[in-house]
Amino acid sequence: MAVLIYTLCITVRTPRTYRAIPKPNGPPKPCPLWISERTITPLNNTKHLLVSAYMDQREKGLDIRIIGIFKRDSIQPLYCLFCCAGHLSRKTTPTTILQHSDNFGFPFITTDVMCQIPQNCIATHVSLLTQPDSVMVFNQTCLPIRNQKTNEKEENKLQFNFTVCISNLFGDYNNVLQFAQTLEMYRLLGVDRVVIYNTSCGPDLDRLLQSYSQEGFVEMVPWPIDHHLNPSRGWLFSQSGGDVHYFGQLTTLNECIYRSMDRSRYVLLNDIDEIIMPYQHNNLMSLMGMLQQQHPNTGVFLIENHIYTKKPLGGNETGPLHQWKGVPGFNILEHIYREEPNRNIYHPHKLIVQPRMVQQTSVHEVLKKFGEYFKVPPDVCRIIHAPISMPRPPEQLYRDTRLWNFTDKLLPRVNTVLRGAELLGSQGQEQEVGR
Repeated sequence: MAVLIYTLCITVRTPRTYRAIPKPNGPPKPCPLWISERTITPLNNTKHLLVSAYMDQREKGLDIRIIGIFKRDSIQPLYCLFCCAGHLSRKTTPTTILQHSDNFGFPFITTDVMCQIPQNCIATHVSLLTQPDSVMVFNQTCLPIRNQKTNEKEENKLQFNFTVCISNLFGDYNNVLQFAQTLEMYRLLGVDRVVIYNTSCGPDLDRLLQSYSQEGFVEMVPWPIDHHLNPSRGWLFSQSGGDVHYFGQLTTLNECIYRSMDRSRYVLLNDIDEIIMPYQHNNLMSLMGMLQQQHPNTGVFLIENHIYTKKPLGGNETGPLHQWKGVPGFNILEHIYREEPNRNIYHPHKLIVQPRMVQQTSVHEVLKKFGEYFKVPPDVCRIIHAPISMPRPPEQLYRDTRLWNFTDKLLPRVNTVLRGAELLGSQGQEQEVGR
């Protein structure tokens, strides 16, 4: 009778959340909470969105960094609840909420939520609560914790040397020819992986990117930001309105850095119409080898942006102007006239970073870092930025055919990928390359 009464008391007083969790036995079991497999997950009882969680022990007393998009006027205390090798942690831990300093006036901004793992917890998943009592957990969503070995310095075992982070594709963008040329140019320069955050793109470009994804060169990250917020198509709230800057560009850049932190030596942060081009070296590895030797404590390299307009009509210059008839998009090899930037005013840069030395980034600068930064001289490396249209008077332009140095290898590669994606018509396949 005593045993029966004791058993009934324990059963009644034990919260349902814990009764449903089997005792750890053998290898770690899946987290009992609902595990989000989405790239954007609403946080219960808030106006905030969660993106991903990473192990980050570079600051004393903090273990986990959760990247999110938070509404600035609704920040509230939050608490981390962990899945520890198959069972819930007994206690929650308080969080430190870090809003990124660049918000460009938008109400929703990139935010980091930092917290500590409880003692004796082998953390595999984490969830955020608005109350410190874990007993009140019902249908709570948790995120897998990535980069479990971020604090280990094993650069020689990294999977990639160079990763390019491109954000964001939206508005049914369908510039297939430019995309294929740019990706193949990066491959020639030594890039191992290209990460693309995709809200929407045109059918032809989608076919090309699926081909690259199957090959493993491109990693497509679904980015349905328009399902949750009203994303702005501009960078400044006062001019464009909307909920969040440029389809969440700031968030995707930061997410890509942490996604690449455990697997890539360097990360390039730029747009798809930009190529970070070395001018004294034939590849990025040689360039970074020289720069890193000269600046060993540097984790952020700023690359100056240069705008390249299309080759003026009626000019008597010749170049590798291969015509891919029927392929949507423009030919970047026609963009050979460069505008000299006005350095007396603010001039934007893009970035090559060592991800393990970066904490927070913006578009044109790193907001928080551990090492130093260095502005790379434009005669060493510059950005070839080829927008769709950029009319300038001829006297303001300088001829630069650096891309043509790679055409012998670039053109057949582009033909191969277009043909593999069934985007190259028979006329384009038979046409010879002119110089």
